[in-house]
Amino acid sequence: MAGPAAQPGDPAPAPPAPPARRPVPAWSPWLGTVVRLGLAVVWGWAGLAKIADPAEAAQAVRAYEILPEGLVKPVGYALPFLELALALLLVIGLGVRIVAGVSALLLLTFIAGIAAAWARGISIDCGCFGGGGHVDASQTEYLQEILRDTGFLLLAGWLLWRPRTRFSADGRLAS
Repeated sequence: MAGPAAQPGDPAPAPPAPPARRPVPAWSPWLGTVVRLGLAVVWGWAGLAKIADPAEAAQAVRAYEILPEGLVKPVGYALPFLELALALLLVIGLGVRIVAGVSALLLLTFIAGIAAAWARGISIDCGCFGGGGHVDASQTEYLQEILRDTGFLLLAGWLLWRPRTRFSADGRLAS
């Protein structure tokens, strides 16, 4: 049986309430803090390993045979500084979601570069943590490098999803 018909002048029916959001578990900011600092260690380690020898970092970029020669040095020389900046921002917890997004894009670029070198049969060390360049085919570790970077990508994904962490500048600025 249908209800009474609406009469002119009757108030409009209230819209349905939006579904309730599940509360963030209490452990989530703590896990986020571990993830944030873990990713900071990764970027710091990678940047420090490359910054001491920028020519070697450029050689690692060159070995992928993807970029035009005119971009090899700028990318190779800038990459350690970008990695160190990401590490610093993650340590202090400033712009966590943005830094996680940049981290994810950078990691996807690294994964694509490693996969491209593997698919083209180029034998290189990725140079992710210093070194890099051409190596003997028996020394390549493409699958391990892709899996490792995929793990790091999952960390960045967590921070994109749940950027609120303990002991962060973002948290202090929000309060």
